[in-house]
Amino acid sequence: MSDTPISEMNFEQAMAELESVVTRLEGSQVALDDSIAMYERGAALKAHCEAKLKAAEEKVAKITFGTDGQPAGLTPLES
Repeated sequence: MSDTPISEMNFEQAMAELESVVTRLEGSQVALDDSIAMYERGAALKAHCEAKLKAAEEKVAKITFGTDGQPAGLTPLES
């Protein structure tokens, strides 16, 4: 597992670590306490990836198009 705080990871980094966690947990070669810690980190990584995807989806949904059908910019995101 990485020592990088999850909040500092981009989507690709978090996804790669999540895949690593899943692979290690599936291998069943991890002590119980380590398995629990890995599971908790995996859950946090999953939530982080989901949040990144949702933010990307919202940004794409906010793309506005001009009268010519070409992207014209973004509408402001609601807070």
